[in-house]
Parts: sequence; structure tokens; C-alpha cells
Amino acid sequence: MFSVVFSLVLLAFSVTGSPVEVRNPPITLPMTGRLAFSNVTALLRPDSEARLAAFGEYSTHGRSDAYIRRPRIPLSQADLGGGFFGYTVKVNIGNPPTTYNLIVDSASAITWVGSGVPYLSRSGVDTGEPVAVDYRYGSFRGTIFVDQLSFEGVANFIVSGMPIGVVFNAQDIAINVDGVLGIGPTSLSLGALPNSLRQMIPDIADFLQSRYYIGRAVVGMFFRPTSANPHDNGELLIGGTDPGMYDFIIYADVTAVAPSSQYWGIDQRITYAGEDILVQTAGVVDSGCTFLYLASDAYERYRAATGGILNPANGLLQISLQQYDQLHDLQFHMRGRIYKLVPNAQIWPRSLNYNINGGLNDIFLIVKALETPTGAGKDFVLGYVFLQRFFTVFDSDKRRVGFAKTAYTDIVVN
Repeated sequence: MFSVVFSLVLLAFSVTGSPVEVRNPPITLPMTGRLAFSNVTALLRPDSEARLAAFGEYSTHGRSDAYIRRPRIPLSQADLGGGFFGYTVKVNIGNPPTTYNLIVDSASAITWVGSGVPYLSRSGVDTGEPVAVDYRYGSFRGTIFVDQLSFEGVANFIVSGMPIGVVFNAQDIAINVDGVLGIGPTSLSLGALPNSLRQMIPDIADFLQSRYYIGRAVVGMFFRPTSANPHDNGELLIGGTDPGMYDFIIYADVTAVAPSSQYWGIDQRITYAGEDILVQTAGVVDSGCTFLYLASDAYERYRAATGGILNPANGLLQISLQQYDQLHDLQFHMRGRIYKLVPNAQIWPRSLNYNINGGLNDIFLIVKALETPTGAGKDFVLGYVFLQRFFTVFDSDKRRVGFAKTAYTDIVVN
């Protein structure tokens, strides 16, 4: 499923004795989210200009984490120097274990630490293999170690031989968290090893499956929408799903259209008030983006249909209470099923308006524009505001993405 990084890591991967017993239930980890902005620019600029533009970039040697990460808008619950809306999980690394708050990133493969709590493990093996990741507005350099890993709150579960990037130099990365838990796809790590440009580092699910810790290289994400800040309202499932969280899952194969095909990209159609605002096309499912992004022409159709007016203070479309009362469902058509964002799901939580230079009773829409029109191969990005309404599955085994409705899909919370 993935290439071994190099021979030394191959040796470090090896274990004595028989493989561990495969876990049938998935590993379920709580995710904690927080909204924190030092200014409005920190919220808006990195999402739209850095991460989204990066979806269209290619590295010299193929795709790489260096071209898909957000330099200043990670998923995290910690207080950041810039701004973000997202989630971390607690991961223990080393012996004795050190607990790290790691960003859960669905557009990165590499798991790395050292940007906050330092890496001081006595059990880690330094492979000497450098790792280099260039963000659009920053970079980090480090070395691949192999070490043991466990998850906070999961008893009797210790993973050995996990490849981990340990940062020794970070430039212009405004994140005060400890690192990233990469959930793939694994191919996104291609090009991140300067001495082994054609080799890849496995994401967490691929690695755990390769070592028989889980039976399926599958990651699920579940949220309960809330307007509170901070909040513990997410769960990350590694190795399977929990049918008690959703109705039924419809899967879509990863699209064949580049550049979305390099990510968790799918094909779908989007309608509003019975009219197409985006024809069947390719886009990306990305938990690392806060908002819902549409191709520039599709965004203009949505703006015209809702009557939204661009607010220069925060770059979001603003509507009146009367216009809110007239909103229709925004519908996403995938494999014969419609996933809808009800009117309440299309607006920013008003209790958090102060974070975006808004008044208490102002109403802002969560749809933003990409810089390119339909046909660019990345015509939508389904960010957190979409994902929080559904159960989402990233399936590496079958290269597909799945969605299911939950008890919270249509909840009025914003």
C-alpha cells in the first residue's frame, strides 16, 4: 500500500514475534476544537490564498505535503498566533511517553512533532533521513525518527516502529501546537524526503494496517455542530466506523481529475433552489479548511441567488434576517444521494461574530470563492463547515470517500 522509506527504517519497522492481534472495533479518539483569531486576516487569507492555491501546484518530483498544507490555518484546539478553526487529538510518543496535541489533517500524510512540546524520547531511533516540507508561507526541516506511539485514553495499545518527523527548524509557521497527525493519503508525502524523493511515508491508517493493529486503512470523522468555543464535539475513528453515529454511508471513488485526484477528491454536483450552481465536477474534501469554497462562477451564482453582499471587514457574504428566512437548502448530489446544508448550516455562528468583525445580530454566509472558474480540476472544497454536518469516511483501502447523515445534520445551532 505504501513504499518503505528506506532500508534503515525497514529495519526499524521490524518486530520480534508474531503480528499483534487485529482490532475489530476502530480506535476512537476525542477531538477538541477551538476558534482563535488574532485578527480577521488570520482567518481569511491563509485559507483562500495559501492552502487552496496549493491544490493546483505540483512539485518537481511529484506531489508532496509541501504543497498541500496550510502554513497558518491548521486544525487545532490550542491558541495560535494566527487564526484557525479546527481540532487536535492527544497522542503519546516515546518511552517514557510525552503527550502531544496533534492537528488532525486530512491533507497531510506525515505525522510530525516538535513545533510546541519538544521531542525528548529516549526510545526513538534517529534514521538520519532528513524531511523537508515547504509551506506556501513557511517551511520546516527535520529528521525521521522511528518510535512508539499510543493514544490518550486508549488502554493497552502501543504501536512500535512508527515513522515520525521531528522538527529542528521551522520558519514562519504560526502554530502553537505540537505537530500534525497525518491521515493521508500516503501519496502526499512523495517528495518530502530530499534523499529519497520517490519514497513515501505512510499516513497513520496505512501504517497501523501494515502492522496489523487495524484491519482496514479507514479513518472516520464525526462532529456534533456547536457554537460554543472551545468545545469537545468531535471523534476521530481509525480502522473503521461506528454505525451508531450515522444512517448509512454512500461512497464515491477518488476522482480521476487532477489536481483533486491527488487528495481526497470526489466528483459531485451542487444545486440551490432547484438550479445548478455547479455542474458535476471535481473537488476536494478537506478538514483543514474552515469554509465551503466554490469555483468563482459558481460562487457568483450562489451570491446572486441568496442576495448576499460582500462585507469588506471580513470578506464574507452578509445577508439580512429577511434574506435568511428565504434561504433554500444548498444541495450536494453524490452517487444518487443528496446531502444538504439547511439554511442554518449555511451561516456563521452568530455567537462568534465578534471574532470576524461582525455585529451580534449580523448574519454571514459560510460560502467563499475560489480564485479559479469551473473546470480547473478543483472546483469546490468541502471544509469543516460542511463536514461537521455529516459522518465522513476516508478509505485508503479502496481509494474512496464516504458520507452519511447523522442526528445532527439538520440541527439548528448557528
